[in-house]
Amino acid sequence: MILDSLDNSAMYENLHPLFKKVFDFIKHTDFSKINEGVIPTDDPRLYFTFSYLRGKDPQDAVLESHKKYIDIQAPIAGVETIGWKAATELMIIQTPYDEEKDCMFYHDFPTTYTKLYPGQFAVYFPDEGHAPGIGQGDIRKIVAKVAIE
Repeated sequence: MILDSLDNSAMYENLHPLFKKVFDFIKHTDFSKINEGVIPTDDPRLYFTFSYLRGKDPQDAVLESHKKYIDIQAPIAGVETIGWKAATELMIIQTPYDEEKDCMFYHDFPTTYTKLYPGQFAVYFPDEGHAPGIGQGDIRKIVAKVAIE
């Protein structure tokens, strides 16, 4: 997991060929003109999801992990807390891996929580457990889904 300010995104652009495109999109898009849903790109290895959600309590957030995609999550409005747990510590599977949705869910609880404010981002690599959507009030967020291959 990486947690940082969008102002520092250039430090991470060399980690994947599509990261610069992701950060440029997040930093230069007027999200007040974007509808909730999937936002495709001209590259089949990258898409975004823009969502509005109501923050939930930590005990209601479910850990998830992916195998094919890296998540880059950034709140646009509201403060979001995301739980995290190392892949090697994820033990109790709630929902087995769904290849089509590239997602697996766990009954485990996060070992740490991070708060994300607008202007910040978090990167979750495949197999890292993350429990998004924790917070109070309304949260608007963008998630980049970056294929590992």
